Amino acid sequence: MKVSGHLANTDSSPRRHRTPAIFAILAAFGVALICLPFAGLIVRTPWGRILRILTDETAVTALRLSLVVATLAAVISLLVGFPLAWALARGTFRGRTLVRALVVLPLVMPPVVAGVGLIAAFGRQGVIGSLLYDWFGVQITFTTAAAVLAAAFVSFPLAVLALEAGLRGLDERLEDAASTLGASRWYVLGRVTLPLLGPQIAAALVLSWARALGEFGATITFAGNLGGRTQTLPLAVFERLQTDQDAAFALSMLLIGVALVVILSLRGRFLR
Repeated sequence: MKVSGHLANTDSSPRRHRTPAIFAILAAFGVALICLPFAGLIVRTPWGRILRILTDETAVTALRLSLVVATLAAVISLLVGFPLAWALARGTFRGRTLVRALVVLPLVMPPVVAGVGLIAAFGRQGVIGSLLYDWFGVQITFTTAAAVLAAAFVSFPLAVLALEAGLRGLDERLEDAASTLGASRWYVLGRVTLPLLGPQIAAALVLSWARALGEFGATITFAGNLGGRTQTLPLAVFERLQTDQDAAFALSMLLIGVALVVILSLRGRFLR
């Protein structure tokens, strides 16, 4: 019995294989493909005056606006994404596969196409934008609200996918037990479901926030590149690249630093 138990434990452990030489070579090329751009940035960044660049009024304004836009976009993604994730994970409606495909679409479509689509929908002559302008005199394009909407559009799918995965992995017997004991649907949601989904909710917020922080194509197409209003940090990097490459490198390192913080905050999910 001891031998069989030992064999069972051995069989359940992950097997270690020697990596073929060709795989090792190709893997090294893959690592180089990822690392070389970062190495280039590190070498080209003007470390002697990076503090002066990052504390420049334009850079500080762009960073502040990026943080506001990314935070609002992440909150919108969570508030709208949770009901949709619930419907996709637990609903039985027709067309669920089509809805999921539409949700994922912003992740694979070119960002500039996303911006053009937002103009077609919310621009001054758009389907919804024309009504907003004619009835209320509201124009969304080239405003901070447009930057938030563009960021939310591209980050929303990440929140939905993270929340749907969490709902699918949730043990529904715990919710059923609470309902059996007389708890209302909203009580079960607030005291059982949401606490159990805490890690997935955090992941949805962080992922959508990070994606919104780095958004460029949809923002510059739909919101423009107006300093103090729509010029987020990625747009500031693009503008500096035309006039001051050292400043562009320094701002890029700032964005990379923020991205590293995000990855490390989710290390339990992505780095094991």
